[in-house]
Amino acid sequence: MFKLSVSSLSRFLAGALLAASCLGAQAQGTEGAATPRADDDVFLLLREAARQDDAAKANAYASRLTGYEIPSYVEYYRLKPRLKDAADAEVLDFLQRYDGSAIADRLRNDWLLVLGRKRDWVNFDRQFPLFVLQDDTQVKCYNLLSRAVKGQRVADEARALLVNPPIYGEACSTLIATLYQARQFNNDDLLVQLRLAGETDATGPARRTAGLLDASETRAAQAVDLPALALARGLGKTHVEHEIYLVAVGRMARTSLKLASIALKRNEGKLSASERALGWATLALPASLQLAPEAWDYWQKASGAPLSSEQLQWKTRTALRRGDWKAVKATIQAMPPSLRAEPSWTYWLGRALAAEDKDEEAAALYRRIADQAHFYGQLALDELGTKVTVPPPARTPVQVEIDAMAANPDLQRSLKFFALRLRFEGTREWNWALRRMNERELLAAAEFARQSAVLDRMLYTSERTRTEFDYTQRFPAPHAEILRPTTQSLGLDMAWVYGVIRQESRFIMDAQSRVGASGLMQVMPSTGKYVAGKIGLEDYVHTKLSDLRTNLLLGSNYLNMILQRFDGSEVLATAAYNAGPGRINGWRAKLDRPLEGAVFVESIPYSETRTYVKNVLANTTNYAAMFQQQPQTIKSRLGTVAPGGTRNELP
Repeated sequence: MFKLSVSSLSRFLAGALLAASCLGAQAQGTEGAATPRADDDVFLLLREAARQDDAAKANAYASRLTGYEIPSYVEYYRLKPRLKDAADAEVLDFLQRYDGSAIADRLRNDWLLVLGRKRDWVNFDRQFPLFVLQDDTQVKCYNLLSRAVKGQRVADEARALLVNPPIYGEACSTLIATLYQARQFNNDDLLVQLRLAGETDATGPARRTAGLLDASETRAAQAVDLPALALARGLGKTHVEHEIYLVAVGRMARTSLKLASIALKRNEGKLSASERALGWATLALPASLQLAPEAWDYWQKASGAPLSSEQLQWKTRTALRRGDWKAVKATIQAMPPSLRAEPSWTYWLGRALAAEDKDEEAAALYRRIADQAHFYGQLALDELGTKVTVPPPARTPVQVEIDAMAANPDLQRSLKFFALRLRFEGTREWNWALRRMNERELLAAAEFARQSAVLDRMLYTSERTRTEFDYTQRFPAPHAEILRPTTQSLGLDMAWVYGVIRQESRFIMDAQSRVGASGLMQVMPSTGKYVAGKIGLEDYVHTKLSDLRTNLLLGSNYLNMILQRFDGSEVLATAAYNAGPGRINGWRAKLDRPLEGAVFVESIPYSETRTYVKNVLANTTNYAAMFQQQPQTIKSRLGTVAPGGTRNELP
């Protein structure tokens, strides 16, 4: 079959759109006046040209958009492809004219990256304090680099920042090298980076770190990419070579825990005590992710080893599965303060203290998070003997408040982008507008989002309030007249179905995932076909997944099927809806006894599924409180999870 490359396909689509827009313009009549739709098509071509760094095309398209309703983006897309060569005055002029806007902050972000690569610290240092969002790791690395070359001590800030090697790029890699050469970083700092590179599958950072340590870059890359080959080459002689070998042990454990364990044991006698502990810690993380029974033994052998944040969290989860509250407490207390303060570990530390009969200390921790409507806040309420209820409703925004939101230029741009199906830009503009809003304005903006049929922004906006609450905004129930007959006929809890929809699509009607799931309930084509066959839906084709009624019908029926398959457990059925029944069967088969539902959820190996289940069950509890008008407890919904078999007849 003939195939186009991604770049060729982009050029083909751009050409097709251009031809269509030209034909549309010709159809206007002899005067050739462009329609708004034709301008929109040209704008999309402009955006694509900028994304392809094609400055000539971007300039040509931008020249056709005089008078377009979002001129700041026309100018941004014209400037972006040639930003590295643009005169400072031109960039500064754009930033001044659109000062305070989301797109100005975006351009400042882009320019800071260019200035950092050029080592233009004069301009960089002027612009960095003006960068509002401060959400780009590489820009942050350039900031620390700028300060480091001036002799400032930035090592502690760098250690806190440099925790995710796959996103380092040139900025963070140069920062590491600079700090090492300036003796702000030592060999131990580099070895931490080497281990993180192995843990996160980051070959480039592993190579560069090995080079700084005067070790073989090739061996470091092999340890990450080809661990079997790296292990076959042997342990090596130096401490750094030992560390590279241990990276390979950890990488091998991802595919074969047995072979990795054999490789470590074979060389244990040649390792120092600290290296042995590191080796077992390297093994313990993948063993924990695989829910292997030997994981806790590995953590015990790793005693004294410095652990990454990911390792600390999985050591805690492994202790939770064992019911070892003493170890849970010790491991949480060993976490960095920022990690320890997260709601998850605040809650579990409270549980560990309660297991020691330190009820007052535990209650103090629960109270820190009990006012938050998320999974751990609801669990904390349970521990405090309180239930989840719907808070008193805020005063409904009046029309004048909503009209003020409709006149907000950031929100107007956002709606324009949503109309163009440019959800990234629309979301950026919407969220930018919320930064300085008070509680009343947030509620009004959420109501404006409802009236504009962008329910995902309604949820996000309403969730930002802290003293006034509108749960009809936070937990909406649209299309109930369509959904209710199906849930009633199946005996399905409608609160749970809405809990799933809220997490799956945030009520975006035309939501499409990167793997092909569609609609409010994000039904996969294969799942839709399977369910349609089971319920006798005639004339089904996968394009019907975008039909609201069909999507809700198929999604609800599939939820019911997996709920029955997993013995009525909403925990297991929710996990299966996200990760597939086969994986949940495997996780359940690793249990040797019934496990508290909250502990099972906490120890789900896939971070996406773990977060998904927490959010769905918290959503469901809030929806149940609304629908039933009665206090709810999340623990009763979580229940316990029992060991199970491995049959798997569902997709």
